[in-house]
Amino acid sequence: MAAVHEITTAQQLLEAPDMGPCELVRGRLVMGSYMEWQHGLVASRMLLELSSFVNQQSLGIVLAGKTGFQIGHDPDTVRAPDVGFIRSERVPRVRTRGYFEGPPDLAVEVVSPTDRAGELLAKVQDWLSAGCRAVWVVDPTSQTVSIYRGSRETAMLSVADELTDDEVLPGFRLPVAELFG
Repeated sequence: MAAVHEITTAQQLLEAPDMGPCELVRGRLVMGSYMEWQHGLVASRMLLELSSFVNQQSLGIVLAGKTGFQIGHDPDTVRAPDVGFIRSERVPRVRTRGYFEGPPDLAVEVVSPTDRAGELLAKVQDWLSAGCRAVWVVDPTSQTVSIYRGSRETAMLSVADELTDDEVLPGFRLPVAELFG
């Protein structure tokens, strides 16, 4: 396994599969931790709901948590959302090894108790700056979903609301309460 201080590029990170959960942010390795069970439960529910809808509508693909997306070069940045959606026209026709080049169209981040607000907002900004069309931040503690576009939060939904996003997933509807029930 490569020494942590030696990993500064996406290729080095790819060649060090025993690293555990981590991301590369502007050439700097950021170690993560394994998710707690509630985080995993909410992320799984979101993955299932999005996958079902996207597959039924033939809109693209939904990728499971910790799939790497290379969203920066020189210095390299590889981020990994809890759930990512890529529109059909952006899915590579030839499957190759490595990280997806560019951001997902939708990144879903599930808040963990160990997440710091500033770091989470920096990650949201990284996704949006790289061209992600929307970022949903799902918070199991407050039971809310925040939707980000551009440089600002555009909506905060509670368990009384329905999660929709006609710009990214036309027709998708999910009662927020179902994520936390």
